[in-house]
Amino acid sequence: MAIGARARFWLTYAVIAALVTIPFSVTLFFVWLDMDEVQRNLLRMIAPHWLPIGTAVTVLSLVLAGVALHRLYRVYVQGLAAMAEQLDVMRTAPSGFRIPSFGPPEVRRVAEAANRLAEAKEAAATEVQARIDEAKRSAVAERNRLAALMAQLDEAVVVCNPDGRVLLYNEAARQLVAAFVGEQTAVAATSALGLGRTVFTWIDPAVLGHALDTVNARLQAGDTAPRARFVIVAPTGRVARVRVAPVTASGETTMSGFVLVIDDVTEMLEREAQRSQVLFEMTEGNRASLANVQMAVEMLGQPDLSPELGARFRDVIARELTVMRTRLDRAVNEVRETLATRWPREPIAVSELVALAERFVSERLSVTVRLECDAVADHWVAADAFSWLRMVAALVERLCDDYDADPIRFRVRPDGKGWIHWDLVWHGGALSSEIVSSWELEPVVVRGERYPFTVREVLERHGAAMWFDRVKARHEAFLRLAIAEEAVAPKPHGSVGEQQTSVTPAGQERETERPLFFDFDLFAWGAHVGDLDNRRLSELAYTVFDTETTGLRPSEGDEIIQIGAVRIVNGRVLREEAFEQLIDPQRPLAKESIAIHGIQPEMLVGQPTAEVVLPLFHRYAEGTVLVAHNAAFDMRFLELKEAKLGIRFDQPVLDTLLLAYFLFPNCQVPYHYIPRSRAKLFEAYRLLERLFQGRKALNEGA
Repeated sequence: MAIGARARFWLTYAVIAALVTIPFSVTLFFVWLDMDEVQRNLLRMIAPHWLPIGTAVTVLSLVLAGVALHRLYRVYVQGLAAMAEQLDVMRTAPSGFRIPSFGPPEVRRVAEAANRLAEAKEAAATEVQARIDEAKRSAVAERNRLAALMAQLDEAVVVCNPDGRVLLYNEAARQLVAAFVGEQTAVAATSALGLGRTVFTWIDPAVLGHALDTVNARLQAGDTAPRARFVIVAPTGRVARVRVAPVTASGETTMSGFVLVIDDVTEMLEREAQRSQVLFEMTEGNRASLANVQMAVEMLGQPDLSPELGARFRDVIARELTVMRTRLDRAVNEVRETLATRWPREPIAVSELVALAERFVSERLSVTVRLECDAVADHWVAADAFSWLRMVAALVERLCDDYDADPIRFRVRPDGKGWIHWDLVWHGGALSSEIVSSWELEPVVVRGERYPFTVREVLERHGAAMWFDRVKARHEAFLRLAIAEEAVAPKPHGSVGEQQTSVTPAGQERETERPLFFDFDLFAWGAHVGDLDNRRLSELAYTVFDTETTGLRPSEGDEIIQIGAVRIVNGRVLREEAFEQLIDPQRPLAKESIAIHGIQPEMLVGQPTAEVVLPLFHRYAEGTVLVAHNAAFDMRFLELKEAKLGIRFDQPVLDTLLLAYFLFPNCQVPYHYIPRSRAKLFEAYRLLERLFQGRKALNEGA
């Protein structure tokens, strides 16, 4: 068994004391044996006088030797032990960390040599990182292609391992799940769906299990594309349609995971119900009205009908026709609303809209279209391309049929006042106000295909206007469509696979996060994921959190005013799933606390209360190990709310303050050097890396 440094110190001191006292005692013993009786009596007489002086000198020598030894012990033994701990910190700390130079020249030379080694290591690491970055470019390009494709999907996509743990999802999935569980805030969305979380918190395990059994059975039967579908209904009343597909290796029939494609069909079902109601009224309702009209018409044909009865039957016909007209108008409006929902207005580049119109008109009408739109680069409008293209085609067709406008020019340019002028230019006769007005009121028709909207309705939906004019000098006439520009032109997406970067405050470039979240290493997570006692620390999921409060006395009414957290899953800090929320404490803030955290009272106005935020944080941290610095302080605030909110934080808790003293017993770090806020979260992660190694050594030793 190895002897500790302190035990070695006392052993060395005992040896020195023995070396000081034993030779003197042995010499005195042999001198005593060599003396005769007279000499011994003489020694007995003089000993009481000189023995206290000798003893004092010996004790003083031992004390001085102990002080000198303790000084050497602190400088060389404790100093080198502290330096060893600093070297461990240097191994995982960010670049630029150096060991402070202290102690005698020999120890300082060791520190300087270690710092030179750190500089050489950082230089080598920089070179290696540069080569790694160069080698990663192709992988990053592939990842960006995947992210770009997934981000463009309107459908929510979630990929899980066989146990239902999420290992990939897109932004559409996060928004859908947040709405599905009845939470609309970003914090609530983060707590509802995340990497490593189970989908069974918002999908019935029995329903999903049946679908997976169906897919697996079809896969075993040799089906090359097995699928299953089911519907889930949320407590909020929203309905989603889910499609399940397996994830398998090439040529294998074992399912290593599954893909969920989710569609929120709530609004579609509501529209279908409305259309069904309108259709029922159009059929069954009009059936009774038509019977009444038919009966009234037959009665009016009777020769002996009195004038009073004739008037009553004519009133019946008028009333029933009014009812039928009302039902018909409702049906038409329903169709128009359906079309508007199916083809919503979205930002589109003017040049792209013009190119679509030119291709559509040329293919449908066989008309020669010439474009003059060089001045519309970087100009955008909000348009429903479906109705706008058909309106333009219908106008071109009328111009060709009535005014022989072939070829026709699309002259598109901004007017400098926030409008885009789209002129349909031709050589020939001019229009009149009456003709333009009549065209506006007519339904849009293209080559005999009639659409359920008029030109005026399309213009009104786009906030556009239409008028005609002519240039007599050039014998030109034009029909002008004026549509408003977008106030803020959206930025086009980069090409697929293009790496986008942004500059951090420190001036370093970093890759822009796309709305895609994945970790394919989670495929290896098995059923033991919930068994915390029998898993390695590196396999656990952690929630590193911090709180800010109104004061330091939770039992006397102080409240949490902010809680921030980040999850660590599979050794990866999920910064994109961070939990950060201000909380209204419903009590004043102490000036002393404001000086610490910097949160002003006006920042808390309108924020949710702890009754809203803490259940979301409980769901966010569910199934993970809680990590905090001075965790007893933060946990006390949470525990005082458990009974009232009906929640319980019963998972294991790691305190990085205690871990720091355990891992670095020879480094007494002053409190003002302890990292706080976000820096504290990531410092805790570095300490956990050391803990992983300690647990690994314990496991191997056992």
